[in-house]
Amino acid sequence: MSDAPQAGVRSDATRGVLFGLGAYTLWGCFPLYFALFEGIPAFEVLIHRVIWSCVFLAGLITLMKRWAPVRAALGEPRRLGFVLGCAVFIALNWGVYIYAVETRQVLQASLGYFLTPLVNVAMGMVILRETITRLQAVAVALAGLAIVYQLALLGVVPWITLTLAFSFGSYGLFRKKVALDGLSGLFVETLLLAPMALLAWAWLASRGQSHFSDSAPDLLLLVSSGVVTAVPLLAFAGAARRLRLATVGFLMYINPTLQFLIAWQVFHEPLSPEKLISFAMIWCALALYSVSAWRGRSRRGASSLASGR
Repeated sequence: MSDAPQAGVRSDATRGVLFGLGAYTLWGCFPLYFALFEGIPAFEVLIHRVIWSCVFLAGLITLMKRWAPVRAALGEPRRLGFVLGCAVFIALNWGVYIYAVETRQVLQASLGYFLTPLVNVAMGMVILRETITRLQAVAVALAGLAIVYQLALLGVVPWITLTLAFSFGSYGLFRKKVALDGLSGLFVETLLLAPMALLAWAWLASRGQSHFSDSAPDLLLLVSSGVVTAVPLLAFAGAARRLRLATVGFLMYINPTLQFLIAWQVFHEPLSPEKLISFAMIWCALALYSVSAWRGRSRRGASSLASGR
C-alpha cells in the first residue's frame, strides 16, 4: 500500500515534465508561427494578439469558473498599478519579439531569452538588494562582457536582445507584487491593454491599413494569436504546480535553444564567428549560474536534513 502514494507522486511529476516540455517547446517554435504573418506589420499583430488573448482568456476563465480572483483584483483599482506595469512590459516584449521574427533577427531574440535569467539576478541585486554568490556575480559580469563584445566588434547595439531580456525581467519583477495566478494575471493585463488595442485597430481601419479582413487566412491567423498565447501558458501552469522550481528552470532553456536552431537552420540567419563567440560567452555564464543555483539547493537540502525538517 505504501507504494501507491509514491507511484502517484511519480505519475504527477511525469505529467509535470510533459506539461513543461509542451510549454517550452511551443514557445520555442513561436518563430515558425509568427513568420506566417507575412506582410502584416508587427504593430498590427501585437494589437490583435492583445485583443484575442483577452477574449480567449475570458472564455477560459468562465469555463474554469475562475472569476473570483479577477473580480477581487479589479475591485481594488489602487492595487492595479503593478498589473498595469506588467501589462506594459509584456506588450513591449511581445511587440519586439514579433518584430524580430518579422525582420529575421531571431538569433538576437534567442540571445535575449538566454540572457533573461542573468538579467533577473542582476535586477534582484540592484533593485531588491538581494545578495548573490560569487559565481552568480561572475556569470552576470560575463554576460555583460558578451554584450560589450557585440557592441565593440559588430559595431551595433543589440537592442532586440537587451529589450527582450530587460522587458521580461522587469515583467517578472513587477509580477512578484501581483497576487494573481498566471491565467488570471495575464487576463487582467490584456484587459487593461484592450482599450488601447481596440482604439489602435479602429485607427488602422479608418486609414484603410487594417489587414484583418484582407483574406480568410489573415483573419484566422490574427484571431488564433489569442489561443497560441494562452495554450503554452496553461501548460506552464500545469508544470509549475507539479515540478520543483529547479526542474522548471532547467526546462526553460528549451525555448531559446529551439529559437536559436530555427533561426540558424530554418531561417538561415548568418551566424558569424563574432556572434557565435557572444553566444558562447552567454552559455558559459548560464553554466556558472546553474552551478551556483545547484550548489545553493544542495546546501539548503543539507541544512534541512541537519535540522530534522
